[in-house]
Amino acid sequence: MVNLKSIFQKIRQPMSLTLFSAVMSLVNLVLYNIPFFSFISANYNMSAWIKVLFISSIAIVMLVLNFMICYLLIFLLRYFGRVLIALCHILSATSVFFVFKYHTMITEPMIGNVFNTRYSEASGFMTWSLYIYILIFGVLPAVYVLLQKFEYGTWKRLGIISGGSLAAAVVLVLLNFNQVLWIGKYDTELGGLVMPYSYVVNTIRHYNIKKAENKEEIKLPDATITNDEKAAVVLVIGESARKANYQLYGYNRPTNPLLSKRSDLTVLQANSDDTYTTQGVKAILEYKATSALYEILPNYLFRAGVDVSWRTSNWGEPPVHIDEYLTDKDLAKRYPNVPKSFDELLFTDVRQRIESSDKSKVLIILHTSTSHGPEYSSHYPKDFEIFKPVCSNVENAKDSLPELINAYDNTIIYTDYLLNNLIDTLSTITDRNCAVIYVSDHGESLGENKLFMHGVPKKIAPKEQYEIPFLIWTTPGFRSVKPQNGVIDQHYVFHSVLNLLSVDSPVYDEVHNLFE
Repeated sequence: MVNLKSIFQKIRQPMSLTLFSAVMSLVNLVLYNIPFFSFISANYNMSAWIKVLFISSIAIVMLVLNFMICYLLIFLLRYFGRVLIALCHILSATSVFFVFKYHTMITEPMIGNVFNTRYSEASGFMTWSLYIYILIFGVLPAVYVLLQKFEYGTWKRLGIISGGSLAAAVVLVLLNFNQVLWIGKYDTELGGLVMPYSYVVNTIRHYNIKKAENKEEIKLPDATITNDEKAAVVLVIGESARKANYQLYGYNRPTNPLLSKRSDLTVLQANSDDTYTTQGVKAILEYKATSALYEILPNYLFRAGVDVSWRTSNWGEPPVHIDEYLTDKDLAKRYPNVPKSFDELLFTDVRQRIESSDKSKVLIILHTSTSHGPEYSSHYPKDFEIFKPVCSNVENAKDSLPELINAYDNTIIYTDYLLNNLIDTLSTITDRNCAVIYVSDHGESLGENKLFMHGVPKKIAPKEQYEIPFLIWTTPGFRSVKPQNGVIDQHYVFHSVLNLLSVDSPVYDEVHNLFE
């Protein structure tokens, strides 16, 4: 039998900090960086011998740097250093699980998604396989780090080890300096896979970016409403809706049974600005592609005198500064008889909201979450489960990919119902011209190239993650859509809404206006 007491006593035997740091560096390399080296092997197109030398050099550099950092943390911070290293084991195990399972990368936008995700969405990822993986590859190494005794050594030894490690790393980097162009080409991918630096560095980057964004938004030049014509626009921001699964775009399943029968609907070819929610929504609401935080569409029109309402079951939008910002929880209190788990709640009483306005111009934005993973089947009522059987979670998709696609397609059928019902409802308004614009924030992967969900850097992302549906309906005689020969982007929304609501602005761009 295994003598646990004997094993525990051996673990508690003092070990030199030098040996411990070397062991931890090797553990980090083996347990958490296989995806990193797999990516290099798959994308470094040189002869086998040169590839082996390059990968070996990177491995040695990582071993040396991880050894030095581990040694410094524990020598200088003592037990707090242990806690940091133990925490890194748990975080690295968690990160690698998602890299293996969902083929994601721990980039700055992905870190932003993690911090912005609600518990109701994150709970879909909390599975037994995740818990077991973290326990074996994260918690157990972390416990060992916290229990192991050390012989810390002297300051002189610290200096020798630190200096020697840094010198060795610099020499190896210089020997491979001719690879700088290849590394620069794949810097985002490499930085998103190397552990633990991916989540450490990108978390710092995320908070630096958020700090910059939290500065006061840059005000746009004043806009003016040019007439008293009564008009209303409902902008519906879709979530993870990909063009490939829309019947309206040629998909071979009836996922748009209602909208496909409409002759008054305009279907446009469009790409999203990126493959994650925060950037996609920002692009829909901003007047041009920019990294700066300019006044977004609802804030701008609200300041100009438009009646603006925001309804959301989602997250990730830039700061919204209007009087009526309603979450799904707010709407559930207002409409207790409407199921609160689905996006029908956002669409409830939209006609009444428009007709009750005392202003000539109305903008209502509905930020939905209908096709959000990983549990697609939880985002629509059972009446809309047309394609069966369904897979309950992306994690199980490798064994039941057709069932996952069934669940996703059912979310598109539900979206089809919501949009068609909205159009039918607005068609009954007789004293005001109306328009509906539907555009998704980004697309979604459903197993193509073994990728799932979204968030892959756009420069290497498959088209399923950025080719999106873009649909338009207007009251007959209100506005006609210009013929579009090419692919448009999300920045057309800002200027098209200004046109629909007869808003004159110095930033208005006719080229990005979709209407005659």
